[in-house]
Amino acid sequence: MQLLNFVKSHTNLPIKSIENTIQLLDEDCTVPFISRYRKERTGNLDEVQIGDIVKYKAQFEELEKRKITILKSLEQQKVLTDDLKCKIETAICLTTLEDIYLPLKKKRKTKAETARKNGLEPLAKIIMSQRATDIDSIARKHINNEVKNIEDALEAARYIISEWINERSDIRNNIRYQLEKFANISTKVIKTFKDDTLTPPSTSEKAQKYRDYFNWLEPLNRCPSHRLLAILRAEKEGFIRVKLEIDNEKAIDKIEQRIIRTNNDCTKQLKIAIQDAYKRLLFPALSNEILNAAKEKADDKAIDVFAKNLKQLLLGAPLGEKNILAIDPGFRSGCKIVCLNAQGDLVYNETIYPHAPKNDMLGAIKKINSLVNAYKIEAIAIGNGTASRETEQLIRKIKFTRDVQVFVVSEAGASIYSASKIARDEFPNYDVTVRGAISIGRRLADPLAELVKIDAKSIGVGQYQHDVDQTKLKKSLDTVVESCVNIVGVNINTASVSLLSYVSGIGPKLAENIINYRNQLGVFTSRTAIKKVPRLGSKAFEQSAAFLRIKHGINPLDDSAVHPESYAIVNKIAKDVKTSVANLIGNKEILQKIELDKYCTSTIGLPTLNDIVKELEKPGLDPRATVKVFTFNQNVRTINDLKEGQLLPGIVNNITNFGCFVDIGIKESGLVHVSNLASKFVSDVNEIVTLHQQVIVKVLEVDIARKRIQLSLNYK
Repeated sequence: MQLLNFVKSHTNLPIKSIENTIQLLDEDCTVPFISRYRKERTGNLDEVQIGDIVKYKAQFEELEKRKITILKSLEQQKVLTDDLKCKIETAICLTTLEDIYLPLKKKRKTKAETARKNGLEPLAKIIMSQRATDIDSIARKHINNEVKNIEDALEAARYIISEWINERSDIRNNIRYQLEKFANISTKVIKTFKDDTLTPPSTSEKAQKYRDYFNWLEPLNRCPSHRLLAILRAEKEGFIRVKLEIDNEKAIDKIEQRIIRTNNDCTKQLKIAIQDAYKRLLFPALSNEILNAAKEKADDKAIDVFAKNLKQLLLGAPLGEKNILAIDPGFRSGCKIVCLNAQGDLVYNETIYPHAPKNDMLGAIKKINSLVNAYKIEAIAIGNGTASRETEQLIRKIKFTRDVQVFVVSEAGASIYSASKIARDEFPNYDVTVRGAISIGRRLADPLAELVKIDAKSIGVGQYQHDVDQTKLKKSLDTVVESCVNIVGVNINTASVSLLSYVSGIGPKLAENIINYRNQLGVFTSRTAIKKVPRLGSKAFEQSAAFLRIKHGINPLDDSAVHPESYAIVNKIAKDVKTSVANLIGNKEILQKIELDKYCTSTIGLPTLNDIVKELEKPGLDPRATVKVFTFNQNVRTINDLKEGQLLPGIVNNITNFGCFVDIGIKESGLVHVSNLASKFVSDVNEIVTLHQQVIVKVLEVDIARKRIQLSLNYK
């Protein structure tokens, strides 16, 4: 019940939904499977809500694990009382738990611990009692071989008092409150970077990226996540120093109000101890804690931005099964050309040299024209890296005898893929340049199938992705990839190991087994045949079957998102309306007349039945949009060609909390700040633009020295 209440307090979801979802998770069900095929048990929760349950379940388990460790430690120390045990067991967050444990934690050698060993704890207790009127004479009694005089005795006693003050949870919480509400984040430039002449040119250029933060001050609770991460990166790279500031006098005064009750000889010692506790123990530890908490929140926001961008990128419009000529452009090294058939297999590769220094433009045009005709090319994919614009211009000059669409495709991560083990295993006889060109072509055909082969962090749609918690980032991005793969579904007879490994219930090892089975025994003709894959048991089949599609199989339902466990219901519906399942599929007129209430059972209700009917109307429909042809302004090649006021076509290539970046066909992407997105206030950039959206932007400002371009979507 504790777990259920903990999750409910953070999500506000119905207890029954939480309980049933946790049961399903404990039965090793995946989030995509639960959200789609167990709606009756969850109360129709979506993937996001189920993901929240997963998140807070993990937090609760981490908290409980820490409680067990602390209780065990206290038992070993023989200091665990019933009252203390109750406090620990009822703690609802790690901060509270650690504050309870702090006074009893085994300590490393501290000034207070040394003072205790020297017999000064009784003197500290006398001072804390605040009843002594002649503290010097009492301190004199504690002089020994280690404590030479009265001042040494008082100082040692104060160290013990400082530790007691530091361990008081009410005082710690008060300092936390002041830091959370009133702290300013302050930065100062490292002295050597004040003057550019004192640093090497490369370092100076890098430092200029952070010059806005060389002398910065703002309330921490108003500092946007992207700015905080930029400041912390600048500190990490050694350009600035960062600290939190609050009204120290006010903070110390608050502590004195809680500690000091009289005005006698003890008061002076307590005031000194309070100052020491605050400056040496409380403020350094708690300011770090609060800054780390702010960093954690900033991480979460940055990861959320990355996850949203990645989802949009993975669900980008596919061209589909077409014959594609892909070009990885370059100058000196030439342009690598590959021809791919409709299944994405490599059928031809060559290098052409249309640009400087060889300038064999005519030879390149002749070669491309002949390849288009020879391999019945339907589309050309050009990588958007070096020499992309020049190559695009070359292609558009060619008068093809057949209809050929031309696309510029993002190369982000292609070099990572081409040198990876996955690429080497796929194309062991080709070098990295050929593999890179193949990846560009396949991205056009099916972005999802190709991008799952690349570490998501290398795709280049994140915000400070290298500065955030890497474990959290990987977990979040893996969840997004899994979600996207299962939203679209996977053709089990053509999918790669990388794609199959993200299917609900499969994973890398079973994905390899599926490929091996396919290679040895041929294509799968039914979902039932999937059960024959080695080590793919009933649970894995239950979790994966509906996401694995069989094109042109024995049962038409095998190419749909209808789960095999629901085939019997579909058969009954078909029988009742006196038609076959094959005729039922796609027949909206019949499907819309079905009285679904008649088919409800103890386990299958209207949510699942509605999903089945929706799927039967358009079985296996790809939820992704259709790809659109796009052309940049042919007169803009570099940042020097830009002029304020120009209207340019562009493609949104990254979304952040502070706006979006737009590729306008040159090396540098331009920024549309959130204030220039629309005529209204924008709280969420994703409400205005989506990744890879084609837009027309207005040039507001060009800073050639810093290579920064300000654009606007709000110009009408």
